[in-house]
Amino acid sequence: MNILFLTLSNIIDIDESGIYSDLIRGLAKKNHNVYVATPIERRYKKNTFLIENSQVDWHKNVKILKIKTGNIQKTNIIEKGLSTLKLENIFIRTIKKYFSSIKFDLIIYSTPPITLVKTIEYFKKKLNCKTYLMLKDIFPQNAVDLGMFKKTGIKGVLYKYFRKKEIKLYKISDYIGCMSEANIKYIINSNKFLSPSKVELFPNSIEYRDVYLTINEKNLVREKYGIPLNKKVFVYGGNLGRPQGIQFMLDCIEKEKNNKDVFFLIIGDGTEFNKIKSFLENKQIINCKLMNKIPKEDYDKMIVCCDVGLLFLDYRFTIPNFPSRLLSYMQAGLPILACTDINTDVGSIIEKGGFGWWCPSNDTEMFSLMVKKAILDKTNYYEIEKDFIKNNYSIDLNIRRIEEII
Repeated sequence: MNILFLTLSNIIDIDESGIYSDLIRGLAKKNHNVYVATPIERRYKKNTFLIENSQVDWHKNVKILKIKTGNIQKTNIIEKGLSTLKLENIFIRTIKKYFSSIKFDLIIYSTPPITLVKTIEYFKKKLNCKTYLMLKDIFPQNAVDLGMFKKTGIKGVLYKYFRKKEIKLYKISDYIGCMSEANIKYIINSNKFLSPSKVELFPNSIEYRDVYLTINEKNLVREKYGIPLNKKVFVYGGNLGRPQGIQFMLDCIEKEKNNKDVFFLIIGDGTEFNKIKSFLENKQIINCKLMNKIPKEDYDKMIVCCDVGLLFLDYRFTIPNFPSRLLSYMQAGLPILACTDINTDVGSIIEKGGFGWWCPSNDTEMFSLMVKKAILDKTNYYEIEKDFIKNNYSIDLNIRRIEEII
C-alpha cells in the first residue's frame, strides 16, 4: 500500500534508530511504499529536496520529501507560532508537486503539530484514504499547564484557536493511537464527542537492537568524553526545554553536588541549554557535565556506558506525557529514575515492570532517596528490559495494527 507519513521530526536517514524511522523502515521492509513529508527548517539554508534510493532492496520503498519551512523547533514562541501557522499550505503545495501521481491508501501523522489538519483533510477528501493520528503531544492543554496559554483573556484567544484545530484533527482522524492507557483515558474524558472505539493503544515503539558493550569498551567511551570510571553515572539525554521542568532537574543536581558516589551527565539541546550551563558554572557543580547534542551513533554508545537513565517532566502537567527517550534507556539496559507529574503513567509502568523508580518532580528529598536506592542496586536490567520492549514496545506490534486497518 501507499502511505503518506507526515511528521515534524528531522528524518533523513531511515537506517538510524528512532520511533519514526523504525516505523518507516519496518513498513518498507513489509513492501509498503512510504512517502515521508518532513520539514527542512530555514536555519539550514536549503531549499526543498527529495531523497530517494531505488537501488538497495527495501530502500526503494521509501521517499523522503524535505519541505522548506520556517523554524519550528528549538526556537522562541513567536517564531515557532508563525512558522507553524504557515505549515499547512506549504505542505499541501509541496506534496501535490512531488507526489501528484500517488494514490495514498493511508495517511499517518503525529502531533505535534495539530496545525497540519488542513493538509490531512485535503488529501483525505481528495483520495478517500484512511487517516491515523499518532498522538505524541496534547496541545494546547500542555501550553496551558506550563503557563504559556490561558483559557481566558488575550492568551485565551490563542488557546481557543488551537483548541478548535485540535478538535478538528481528532474528528477527521479515523484512528487515534495513544502512547499509554493514561493517554487513552485522558483523550476520551476530555473530548466527549469522540467515539471511544477510534481511540486505541499505539505506544512509542522501536526495532530492538543489541547495543551491548564490554566493560573495557564502556571505559574507553567514558575516558573519551571525560566521564569518571568510578562513579554511578546518571544520564539525561534529549530535549532541554520547558516541558522537562529544567529547574527541578537543576535543584536535584545541586542537592547532590557533594555526593562523591554519583556523576550527572546531561546531553542535548533546547531553549534551556544556556540556563543549565550558567547554573552549573555559577554553583560550581563539578559532578555534572553538560554536553551539546552529539551524533546519534555516539549518543547511543554514550547511553550504554552510563548506569541510570533520567526522565524529567514538569510537575504542573495535567496531561499524561510519555517521553520517547525511555526506549533508548531500556534498549541500553539502564534502570530508569523518572521524575514526573502525577498524571502520567510512565512512572507506574517503570515500577510495575521492575526496571526503575519514580518520584514526583517537585520533591528533591525523594529524588535523593531514589538516588541512594540506585547507587546500592546491583540488578542486571538488560534481559528484563529486552523482554519488556519485545512484549510491549516492539515496532512489529504497531506495524501489524497498521496493516489490519488497511
